[in-house]
Amino acid sequence: MQQVRNYYAILGVPKDATSEEIKKSFRKLARQYHPDVNPGDKTAEEKFKSINEAYNTLSDETKRAEYDLRLFGKGKRRPTRGRDAIPRNGNGVRNNYPQDQDFWRFQDYGPVTSKRAKVVSPSRSGRRDVEAKLTLPLEKAYRGGRERIRLEDGRSLEVEMPPGMIDGQKIRLKGQGLDGGDLYLKITIATHGFFALQGTDIFCRIPVTPTEAILGGAVEVPTLDGLVKMTVPQGVRAGQRLRLANKGYPDSNNSRGDQLVEIQIAMPLEISEEELELYKKIREKETFNPRQSLL
Repeated sequence: MQQVRNYYAILGVPKDATSEEIKKSFRKLARQYHPDVNPGDKTAEEKFKSINEAYNTLSDETKRAEYDLRLFGKGKRRPTRGRDAIPRNGNGVRNNYPQDQDFWRFQDYGPVTSKRAKVVSPSRSGRRDVEAKLTLPLEKAYRGGRERIRLEDGRSLEVEMPPGMIDGQKIRLKGQGLDGGDLYLKITIATHGFFALQGTDIFCRIPVTPTEAILGGAVEVPTLDGLVKMTVPQGVRAGQRLRLANKGYPDSNNSRGDQLVEIQIAMPLEISEEELELYKKIREKETFNPRQSLL
């Protein structure tokens, strides 16, 4: 006969432990033996697996009841206390009901009144949904993919993120909450140093040289998909916005906005003697006077 592992001993709790005591012990041990805290330690890794196995069973009312029958033997129950204690009648006297867990779950009992009452085991209300915050770089939110997260209870999860996540979006991880509840990850997109989201449009500023602004031509512009070439029109002005169609952020229908590129004219910090002579010649010949309207 296969020996049943003692999950109570693994978690270091008594056999009549409440759900809160089991949860508290699991969190403490999970933090102590987590693989991220003990890299390369096989003993800690095996201990962590045993802790999770024990908690998954003892934190579930049905699984724990079935496990207790295997551990303590048919017809026996673990000692109970507190809210799990055997019910008493109206006079405070212990009802002499059978101790078999299956009886508590299914048996109909006929008291001396005219109504029939169904006696059931006390239900656990420990199943709770929880929420955790996850901040992602804009590029990661756009592309999606695998992301490892660390929870407050010491657990580490690898999550497959969908592409095109938006700020404030919630992702549901079924069964990863407390006692079988769900975990909701609330997504926050970190502020980007170059791109700014404006709905589904993406805004950025691109510097060009004075000659590029005057003569026009192709310049490389960063996008979420990588570098693309954008044609700068001849005589473009500082502050003028150009549009890269369908290079923005996707919406719920997977339709993308545009990337708005604002032109900035950047002056060189240093110029060569040859460049200086050319600028002098241009100055001698140029007819444009930006202050004409002020005179």
